[in-house]
Amino acid sequence: MGRSGHACSLLAPLLLLLLSLGSAAAQKGSTWKTLSGDPPAVIAKGGFSGLFPDSSDLAYAFAASYQDSALWCDVRLTKDGVGICLPDIKMENCTSMSNVFPKGQTTYRVNGVSTKAWFSVDYDSTQLSNVSLERSIYSRIQRYDGVFQVIPVEVVLSQYKAPAFWLNVQHDSFYSQFNLSMRSYILSLSKQYTIDYISSPEVSFLKSLLGRVSNKTKLVFRFLDEGIVEPSTNQTYGSILKNLTSIKTFASGILVPKNYIWPVAADNYLKPPTSVVDDAHKAGLEIYAADFANDFGLSYNYSYDPVTEYLGFVDGAFSVDGVLTDFPITALEAIGCFTNLNDTKTDHGAPLVISHNGASGDYPDCTDLAYKKAVTDGADVIDCAVQVTKDGIPICMSSIDLKDVSTVVTSQFASLAVVIEDIKPVAGVYTFNLTWEDIANNLKPMISNPWTGFTLSRNPRNRNAGNFMKLSDFLTFAKGEDLAGIMITVERASFMAEKLGFGVVDAVIKALDDSGYSKQTAQKVMIQSTNSSTLVKFKQEAKYNLVYKLDEDVKDAAPSAVAAIKQFADAVSVSTMSIYPATSNFLINQTNPLVKTLQSAGLPVYVHLLMNEFPSQPWDFFSDATTQINAFVQKGGGGVDGVITDFPGTAHRYKLNSCKNMGNNTPYYMLPPQRGGLLETIDKAAQPAAMAPQKDLASADVVEGPLPPVSNTTAPASSYATSRIRTDVSFLATLLMLCAYLLI
Repeated sequence: MGRSGHACSLLAPLLLLLLSLGSAAAQKGSTWKTLSGDPPAVIAKGGFSGLFPDSSDLAYAFAASYQDSALWCDVRLTKDGVGICLPDIKMENCTSMSNVFPKGQTTYRVNGVSTKAWFSVDYDSTQLSNVSLERSIYSRIQRYDGVFQVIPVEVVLSQYKAPAFWLNVQHDSFYSQFNLSMRSYILSLSKQYTIDYISSPEVSFLKSLLGRVSNKTKLVFRFLDEGIVEPSTNQTYGSILKNLTSIKTFASGILVPKNYIWPVAADNYLKPPTSVVDDAHKAGLEIYAADFANDFGLSYNYSYDPVTEYLGFVDGAFSVDGVLTDFPITALEAIGCFTNLNDTKTDHGAPLVISHNGASGDYPDCTDLAYKKAVTDGADVIDCAVQVTKDGIPICMSSIDLKDVSTVVTSQFASLAVVIEDIKPVAGVYTFNLTWEDIANNLKPMISNPWTGFTLSRNPRNRNAGNFMKLSDFLTFAKGEDLAGIMITVERASFMAEKLGFGVVDAVIKALDDSGYSKQTAQKVMIQSTNSSTLVKFKQEAKYNLVYKLDEDVKDAAPSAVAAIKQFADAVSVSTMSIYPATSNFLINQTNPLVKTLQSAGLPVYVHLLMNEFPSQPWDFFSDATTQINAFVQKGGGGVDGVITDFPGTAHRYKLNSCKNMGNNTPYYMLPPQRGGLLETIDKAAQPAAMAPQKDLASADVVEGPLPPVSNTTAPASSYATSRIRTDVSFLATLLMLCAYLLI
């Protein structure tokens, strides 16, 4: 069961990556509310198990490289008494056991419960040398499955340098059924290696170690779910929690699920915190919180931002003494760079935080609540995507199709669904099909959910909250707030002019004039469009800051393209893939010169679109929105001038972090990732297909003819609907079936 030579070969590029990160750590001078007054400990569960298979060589190597993370090992025993690190007693949940030994399932009693599984006690260490580790959470990287062997505890304790080692013993009483003594094994280890923590959910096991391990080894009682019965006392963990002073007689600390501290309601929203942290500290016990991961288990209150979750445990009225996490880098950055921040001073400097449909990660797009949240969260610029109603009123709406952003499908206007080939090939109910009163009085907003395929929903309690806003309402609201500016996005200006008889450029300019924006300088007015013709029209008629949005991924821009852009634009917004190209969600080893090219020509660059949900980020950003923002902003990474985001609160907090401007002392966890570094750790046979080459932007991609004149159509949808719009019969049939079902 020795370490795989193949696995070792994969470590080489990783170690080069880690060396490039340096070893500096952020220093915090403040007093912590931990029991000792020291910063909370970060314990890497099975190494960096959010990225690599839990308890694998690569997971431990990556976590150990941070030098500030304790390494955690879930200890299991084999048939011949060898200790191994494995996250689950059911080996099929984290290894290839069911394939290697297809008939190896057995049934044993585990803590009194009959359990059918593949167990380590049925195999000796030689047999297990043929077994490989696999991810236990299927949304994680599949390409490392089958690469790494199960490794002995001794390898972890001797191979890796870490500030501390934590051994967790989950089922001592189970192993005793097979004449295996976990106690003897742990005591033997403690004589050979420094073990800083030993935890167990079994009272009798911890008591058996008292006085037999080093005084420097901390014994920690691990709480399981409150309703589970502790095997040696026959009490539930919930009842044991009520008598913490008794735990102090055999342990120096407790490890609890994070929901012991911040309970979560059935609908995944936080309840008020309990007093368990203060209670533990009053009893003289350290308290550690478990179950942290960036890619699952986050309450909706955290807006899919794991840093926000950590701060709730270490930077408020109380602080835990440590956190057990699958993603140690996020815990380190939260503790090292984002605690005790001063959020009272307004900073509208670079990078600009530009909202995308307001705080659309928390409230329905372009509603009053989304804009209020964006301002409260610290956005520098709030945005309005302009659409037009049937009665010619410009409104803020992220989509021209009301099906995307409202409850129109269940309204009396559903029958207006039509196909307009100039917009999209499927039926929609468009803003220009309804009057403003129709929309405002009869429809409710609907929050965007771009990641439902991963069962990630945004703020369900407020999925239909807020009110739609006219452009004039938006301008009135924004003008009264402390903002660096506003961004108005205008698309389909040609369509509106030709087919709807609506001059959107003139309408926007008039709204800005009427609101007083044309006569003030306190807030910058930015006009964004993917169409150069639209921006040329604005430049001819007004003096606003014009932003050209590149809606395709490009590597660079030809000099002629840059010259063309400068004729009509003052800034450019580019896609994330144009800065950090990736294949199958892995960054490739390619540095695109696009940002430098544009900035060298005097064009600020904004990146779109950032989200907090982990599937939106390449694996190299560790399922952490803050890591992604840092990569795009730092000069050694993307070096952009601003970020366009659904979650402005996360980007604003990034601007406040205490690890900025530290030069060579910047903590390693606040440096941009090495492009292609993670990809190189994957076996060649398992690597994804190479990404298709990105093109350079040419002048022909930029230059457009002038906008067409506004037609004489008086009703925005009437004549065009007659000649070009057809009713989608299948959509109506589906709607009728839905109505019939609801009436049953």
